[in-house]
Amino acid sequence: MISRSLISDSALKVLYRLKKAGFQAYLVGGCVRDLLLGREPKDFDVVTDAHPEQVRTVFRNCRLIGRRFRLAHVHFGEEIVEVATFRGLAGEEENGERVLENGRILRDNVYGSIEEDAFRRDFTVNALYYNIADFSVVDYVGGMDDHKASTLRLIGDPEQRYREDPVRMLRAVRFAVKLGFGIHPECAEPIPKLAPLLQEIPAARLYDEVVKLFLGGYAVQTFEQLRHYGLFAFLFPETERSLASEHQGFPLTFLAKALERTDQRVQENKPVAPYFLFAALLWEPVRVRAQARIEAGENEILAYQEASGEVIGRQIRRTALPRSVGLPIREVWALQPRFERTQGSRPFRLLSHPRFRAAFDFLALRAETGEAEPSLAEWWARFQNASEAEQKSMARTGKREANRPRSRKRRTRSKAAGNVTAI
Repeated sequence: MISRSLISDSALKVLYRLKKAGFQAYLVGGCVRDLLLGREPKDFDVVTDAHPEQVRTVFRNCRLIGRRFRLAHVHFGEEIVEVATFRGLAGEEENGERVLENGRILRDNVYGSIEEDAFRRDFTVNALYYNIADFSVVDYVGGMDDHKASTLRLIGDPEQRYREDPVRMLRAVRFAVKLGFGIHPECAEPIPKLAPLLQEIPAARLYDEVVKLFLGGYAVQTFEQLRHYGLFAFLFPETERSLASEHQGFPLTFLAKALERTDQRVQENKPVAPYFLFAALLWEPVRVRAQARIEAGENEILAYQEASGEVIGRQIRRTALPRSVGLPIREVWALQPRFERTQGSRPFRLLSHPRFRAAFDFLALRAETGEAEPSLAEWWARFQNASEAEQKSMARTGKREANRPRSRKRRTRSKAAGNVTAI
């Protein structure tokens, strides 16, 4: 049923060594789920009846981490195999270890049996255990049936489980899209009502979840499902308002194309920069704010800088953007109006900017989807690949129509863009 050839050598070493030391040892969670689908997992998680300190005595290459629940990380070079002790079903006050607030688990360090551990997991297909002792799959919650039916189902009462940890709503979407599974109706029904609970989740954690959602190779479908369940509005509120404002004519084609390109790069094993993704997701709120400032008489470049600061400032309340992400986002946005200036020394200065390539790709995407002049993107494509003499010649004349006002043309396109209602 499960081919051990798909299990990493490091994970097998951990399993066999724990077994040899007299402990139970199982693979669990997503790796078992993926192995049953014939996919090679990226990570292998091990569970055992050994306590973390006992795991450390078995492996010298082991470090203990975590406060809410202690985990053992066994290091094999760059690969890490995570080992957890079976969790128990203790009540709120047992040993003073399990603490809940408003239905959410804040601290949970109670150990238990494998069966208790299974009922503590989120989805049935993530509660399957591969036993190294006899190579069987252990199932306490009907996960195998749901796996065969391609159904994602929560263990226990869905509303209670979402209230315990609202991020489970995002995980439901991510797993359903990734696996091609359907979310069980009883688990799907409460999501729109409970979506506001995401506002209680720390912004840093939501940033990590957004990266997982959109950089897993299924960004387009994920975006559709997040909006379908009303979750997107609590991750990107300003973008959602732009999507909902028909008079703004939000260019869904631009965002759809950006997400599609992200998926292509992931599937081709090419690197994907999170800042480019966030720049695309937040572009329309920035563009609208900047355009309003420009029409009020503000300098174009300054208008984009101010609009960028406003949008980023609001967004970090929902998804905490690290400086390594926030700064390049602002640079990509700030360079967009500079592409309009194609004469003299300005194009040479822009070409030498460290963020030029990403900003040009962003411009090309805008041009491809009708949000910028295609001829402007073509000019820059020629300029960056031209010889020095050709570049000087191009910079003398520039692209003459590049500096004309864009607001009138934008309004004309917006009316057409408003007809785009789905990806």
